[in-house]
Amino acid sequence: MQRLQDRVAVITGAGSGIGLATAHRFAQEGAKVVVADLDEEAGAKAAGEVGGLFVKVDVANEDDVARMYRTAFEEFGSVDIAFNNAGISPPDDDSILETGIDAWRRVQEVNLTSVYLCCKHVIPYMQRQGKGSIVNTASFVAVMGSATSQISYTASKGGVLAMSRELGVQFAREGIRVNALCPGPVDTPLLRELFAKDPERAQRRLVHVPIGRFARAEEIAAAVAFLASDDASFITASEFLVDGGISGAYVTPL
Repeated sequence: MQRLQDRVAVITGAGSGIGLATAHRFAQEGAKVVVADLDEEAGAKAAGEVGGLFVKVDVANEDDVARMYRTAFEEFGSVDIAFNNAGISPPDDDSILETGIDAWRRVQEVNLTSVYLCCKHVIPYMQRQGKGSIVNTASFVAVMGSATSQISYTASKGGVLAMSRELGVQFAREGIRVNALCPGPVDTPLLRELFAKDPERAQRRLVHVPIGRFARAEEIAAAVAFLASDDASFITASEFLVDGGISGAYVTPL
C-alpha cells in the first residue's frame, strides 16, 4: 500500500521501539520521514534505514521542538503527519508512596508536556495546508487502572488522551485530525528489561492479555499508519486501543 505517498511525517522517539517500526512502515507506504530522537546514533541509523532525515531533539525543550518542525517544513515543504511518540518509563516512577517529585516532574515533562509542545508547534503548519493528521501516543493505562503502578506515567498518558480528544474536536473543521493511540504492552527493549529484572511483575501483565502475548512494534505501527492515512478520514478525537483485548477483559482464556 502507498497510502502515505509523498506525505511528510515527523516521528518523535523514532530511534527505537514503536517509533522505529513506524518510521519503517511510513517509508514503505511512501512517506518522507523525519526521524526525531535525542539519541543521535540511534536516530541517524534509523534515518539511514528509511531514507529519511534525522533531527536531534529534546522533546521537552520548546526551542528544539519548534526547530524540528521548521526543519521538516524547510526541507520538504509541508508537515502532513505528526506522530508524537517519544516517552519514558523510568524505574523511579513507581507507587505514589515511593515516587519522588523530581521523578514525577521528569516523566510529565517528557511524556505529556512534550506532546503539548509538539501539537502547539505543528498545528500552525497544518492550518496553513488545511489538513493534517496528529497521532499522540497514550496507553491502555489511560483507560484502566493497575496495581503495578507507575503513577506519573499513568497520569501523563491520561493527560495525553484528554488533550488529544480536545484538540481533535477543536481543529476538526480545519481538516486536522488528532487521535490518541492507546497501545497495550508491547514487546520492546523496555519490556524485555522488565521481564529480565522482575519476571513476576511482568507475568502479572501478560496474564491479562486475552490474545496471550504482547504486541509487536510492527502491529502498533500498522495502527499508526492507518490513523495517519485517509482510510481514517472520519476518525478524530478518538482513543484508539490496540491492546490485544486487555481493556475489555474481565476473565481471560486459560
